[in-house]
Amino acid sequence: MRFILFLMATWCVSVCTADQPNILWITAEDMSPTLGCYGDKYASTPNIDRLAKESVRYTKAFASAPVCSPSRSCLITGCYPTSLSTQQMRSGFAIPKNMRGFPELLRKRGYYTSNNVKTDYNTGNYAEIIKHSWNESSAAAHWRKRSDKAQSFFSIFNLMTSHQSRSMVWPYARFKEEVQSKLSAGEIHNPAKAPLPPYYPDTPLIRRELARFYDCVSAMDKEVGTILKQLKEDGLEENTIVFFYSDHGSGMPRHKRALLESGMHVPLMIRFPKKWQHLAPGKPGTTTDRLVSFVDFAPTVLSLTEVPIPKDMQGQPFLGSKKMPRRKYIYGHRDRVDEVRDLSRSVRDNRYLYIRNYMPHLGYNQPTAWPDNGEIRHDFYRLTDKQKMTVAQWHFAGPTRPVEELYDCQTDSQNLRNLAGSEKHQKILNRLRKAHRKHISQTADLGFLPESEAWEMFSKQTGWELGQNGKVKMGPIHKAAAQVGVADEATLANNLHSENASIRYWGAVGLTHLGSLSDSTRKVLHEKLKDPSPAVRIEAANVLARHGDPKPAIQALIKDLAHENLIIVTHAARTIELLGPKAIAAKAPMSAALKRAEKIRPPDLSPVIVLPGDKDLAMFVAFSCHAFLQALEN
Repeated sequence: MRFILFLMATWCVSVCTADQPNILWITAEDMSPTLGCYGDKYASTPNIDRLAKESVRYTKAFASAPVCSPSRSCLITGCYPTSLSTQQMRSGFAIPKNMRGFPELLRKRGYYTSNNVKTDYNTGNYAEIIKHSWNESSAAAHWRKRSDKAQSFFSIFNLMTSHQSRSMVWPYARFKEEVQSKLSAGEIHNPAKAPLPPYYPDTPLIRRELARFYDCVSAMDKEVGTILKQLKEDGLEENTIVFFYSDHGSGMPRHKRALLESGMHVPLMIRFPKKWQHLAPGKPGTTTDRLVSFVDFAPTVLSLTEVPIPKDMQGQPFLGSKKMPRRKYIYGHRDRVDEVRDLSRSVRDNRYLYIRNYMPHLGYNQPTAWPDNGEIRHDFYRLTDKQKMTVAQWHFAGPTRPVEELYDCQTDSQNLRNLAGSEKHQKILNRLRKAHRKHISQTADLGFLPESEAWEMFSKQTGWELGQNGKVKMGPIHKAAAQVGVADEATLANNLHSENASIRYWGAVGLTHLGSLSDSTRKVLHEKLKDPSPAVRIEAANVLARHGDPKPAIQALIKDLAHENLIIVTHAARTIELLGPKAIAAKAPMSAALKRAEKIRPPDLSPVIVLPGDKDLAMFVAFSCHAFLQALEN
């Protein structure tokens, strides 16, 4: 029997090697298509440009979210994070136990799988995904580690050199020592020649930091060259399909964390060797304008390798034997990132981008502790003045956002002209708005549940199971959220009386956006300071404090600041932080919350390090507390 099993295993590997390609993913962190092969004349990327000439280059590939962890959750599962409840950054919600990453299916087919090195899959099941997906996941992981050199492989290399930490957060001296030093004098970018986008003020610091980002991309390009050279040296080039892409837009301001093209549009090129050229959508050096989303990557790899695609996968394979017709739309989401609370959704067709901002009282450039370590963001804060900024600059730097945004990406690739109010574009606006509403309904978008409510609801079953089985009735919640920014005070105030805590929550969020409140609505909000739902209490307090009634509101927030559940503490702390001097009565409680948070997660740990449960949440609490206390001192 052992001999038979050995023969079967040997046969499986030999078949896999003979009939299926190797797959190599090279992923650049935090990078828009700022490459020579995408027409960027300021970029210096010879290795990637050479790869593009040997590949099919995609001109309309998009991340699922403008930040890394939710995007990586999407890539590893082939499902929308909003359906999995993995849409919040480092939230830790569980997904079904059978969802252990698509590389597990490749392993069962005989592939060797390696991951170097990112594993922030944004779920409480991340350890199971790592265990089942990878033969090795580490900084040393490599296809070269497989014992049988004839065995087919699927390998990922995540290149951090272009990451936001390097491009704008590290002190400039550290960047020079660890990144710029890898470039020759001729490869270092001249700040004076930096292609300053119209939404950036023109200052020496901003120019320097933009040039710095391009230096990071050039240094990353060298790493791509090294990996491709290793592939050739090992004689594997002719049997390996190579993907190169980035995990979302660049880490620069108005890019990362934004559903605009600058945050979602990514480079994607796929090289097919001659043996597998029949699988390619075109000849080497050609382009395709097919819409591609991260949710499609997992089923596409399975299609290329003739591995059955699980029915649960929501993506559409765009290559291989299971290739599906072209998409009409792709969808994006923006939710909480670190301590910064938000909720926006987007729809993109071949030409237009639609964005629905469900928290329009919050601007694009919200203060955020970790990126604020970078000097460039403080130039934006310093220069934020509607009278002195251009319309494009104010759109990013101002304190609020439009409820809806519509951009013609064919004529306005930088999204400078919002067409949502244009009579000429109302048909397009209505079509994309309808597509958005249909998508969040059909996929059971769980992002509209306040996190504290979701934790209660998903304590026994995962969000995916409850949402896909229709056990969570999201329709009324989506409807309540859709009233934010468009409904009148009476409608929003009426939602405060709903039996559903999530509807009460959205009623309060909607009232925050209004310029004034009636006495009757204020009375209801005062009652809601004692609501059984923490999310409702906190948002009711936020409305009252913003509308000139801070004393009882701040006391309610202080109470939740001491809550045992750090999800609730995070919400309360961020609310207090944004209220600023209005919440000065919370100074001592915020100091106590900071000490509690730093005891759970020491402040000397890098924010890039992902830790489970309360340890990441404690970091977000500390971010808000520290920023609030520091602002009071200044």
